[in-house]
Amino acid sequence: MQGIHHALVLNLHQPAGNLQQLLDQGSWEAAEILQAMDRIPRSLWGQEDLARVHLAFSGTLLETLADPDFQARVYGTVDCGSLLWHFQNEALFRILGTGYYHPVLPLIPAADRDEHLARWQGIARHLFWRNGFQGFWPPEMGFGMELIPLLKRLGYRYVLVDSEHVEALSPMPWHELRYRPHIARYADAEIVVVVRDRDLSNAQESGMDADWFVREVRQRTRHCDFPPLVTTATDGDNGGWFRNPQPRANFWGFYLELLERVRQGATPLRPAFIDDYLDRYGAAGEVSLSAGAWNTGWHHGHGFVQWTGSQAQRDALARVATTSRAIHDARWRAGEIRSDDGMLHRQLEDAMWHLLRAETSCNYFWGEAWVGRAHADLDASWISLESARRRLN
Repeated sequence: MQGIHHALVLNLHQPAGNLQQLLDQGSWEAAEILQAMDRIPRSLWGQEDLARVHLAFSGTLLETLADPDFQARVYGTVDCGSLLWHFQNEALFRILGTGYYHPVLPLIPAADRDEHLARWQGIARHLFWRNGFQGFWPPEMGFGMELIPLLKRLGYRYVLVDSEHVEALSPMPWHELRYRPHIARYADAEIVVVVRDRDLSNAQESGMDADWFVREVRQRTRHCDFPPLVTTATDGDNGGWFRNPQPRANFWGFYLELLERVRQGATPLRPAFIDDYLDRYGAAGEVSLSAGAWNTGWHHGHGFVQWTGSQAQRDALARVATTSRAIHDARWRAGEIRSDDGMLHRQLEDAMWHLLRAETSCNYFWGEAWVGRAHADLDASWISLESARRRLN
């Protein structure tokens, strides 16, 4: 029987300061989130022969987990230093690149995308002790074709895209479009596209049992005359199924049961790393990608309406664009006429990181509830920018 390859992807993100704020409020939620992350490597110890998991950590979460003060504060709950060390295990995990402050990349200025991606690579190379990352996870799976040249320039081999936004350019049936990697081209750059199965991912998010998953995957891939790659991707620290500490009532109980079926030869399913699959089988056919994101509990992800549906959201994003132009213009001028002014460049860096943090997707995800956080960072960004402008004049 032909093998069915399964790529499991988990997104892990917390906005800057969110875990600290939950702790300050005495909330139990901070412990639940940390324990959900800690449960990932603990559940997989001794499963290195079969378990294969892709992880996408936002830069803000990595920054929090690596902070010595935060580590000391939560030591009785989770040993964050050991947790980061466990995630270096390349037998179990592949780390996917992403954006530092978790922005919806197509919604922010092009000049800022490079800043997010380069800063993420800086912290990830340090914490995970490696120089490169093959796969890219767009925050919120928000993607557009114009991002392809940037990803290639930064060394990425493949990008994950939701199945709702992939359209065939080469003739292919439905099951090939969804269960085989493809090539997408923009300008003079191309990248491999790995398609997330939205339906199966919805099941992964809400809860399922191993027998149902095996039957469903076999049914969906029954017409494949090629080795299919089934990709499921969800958050890995949100929702009751991931946060539940009871082994038989959470995702990891399901996953370990699935691994046992694989070990017994009772299923054609095989956990797989995407890069290993590409090394062996490559990609086939060309696709086009429509702009969009993954689905949330109440939105389909088309057109980014989740983040742009209200006037307040659109106004904040317009202010982001204005601020970005002003900062990049000032940085350019400072490099030309005041390259040796350390204070000036510190002021511009302060303006930049406040801008990047203002672009965090969570500031817009909750409708208008968090838009004020974006404006607070933009206010701080302008204060530093005006100080820098005075030094330039």
